[in-house]
Amino acid sequence: MTESTISNDSITNEPEPSGSLKAFGAVHKAFRKRAGYTQETYAPLVRFHPSTVASIEQGRRFPPRVFVERAEEVLDAFGALKAAYKYAGREEGLASWFRRWAELEELAISLCTYENRLVPGLLQSEGYARTLFGARVPLLTDSQIEAQLVARMERQRMLAERPNTVFSFIVEEHVFQRRTGGVDVTRELIDHVLEVTELRNVEFQLMPMARDIHAGLNGPIQLLETPENEWFAYCEGQESGQFISDPKSISVLHMRYAKLRSQALTPDDSRSLLERMRGAL
Repeated sequence: MTESTISNDSITNEPEPSGSLKAFGAVHKAFRKRAGYTQETYAPLVRFHPSTVASIEQGRRFPPRVFVERAEEVLDAFGALKAAYKYAGREEGLASWFRRWAELEELAISLCTYENRLVPGLLQSEGYARTLFGARVPLLTDSQIEAQLVARMERQRMLAERPNTVFSFIVEEHVFQRRTGGVDVTRELIDHVLEVTELRNVEFQLMPMARDIHAGLNGPIQLLETPENEWFAYCEGQESGQFISDPKSISVLHMRYAKLRSQALTPDDSRSLLERMRGAL
């Protein structure tokens, strides 16, 4: 099995300095203003949401490569943005080995996630995410927790901002039954998931504990489709992540995910079960 793996250079779970991102954002803002565009008039030209442009200029979001290429063309930046982009490799709040996947997420037309350990980041409530970061070993500082929390909440904007992107989630029932963070945090989490999954582009299924064996026993699965209809996969471990592009490997993961969909509860039954869990708290 051939797998393309993210480089292990400087792998870390710790939040990293965002100075390079702020520098890129400042350079981009200067060229945008020089060209006479506001964020609102400029955003359609690079085919990104104005809020994304704002986040990039504030140094809070890693600029996707396609954004940089379009910005260079629209702003006639003489290669300055591409040069600055080379040093914009440190996104605060995101582990270094996760960034390649996060960059592709920005453009994906479909995302499929199966999780058996915890609620996926795109569905986490703020209290639940804060609990996870607060319990991390080794311990994070308060500023590191806040940095990671901001990055996680920022990513979640994709769900509402990209109605044409299909998001599919399959999560083990026991993840909610664990009541991570206590009753109040779990109640907030379930309310948040119920709200998010009302979006037409978000499909959520629970894998019931009564299902004693299923196709996901080998671990979590993440699949992603690009606008060019290329598929990639991502597997996350304790201290590293693996980016998979091999078609044969992705085909296997597709088969497993399709089987998981048939073995999990339907979206309607999943919501009903969540509501019953919510009522039992």
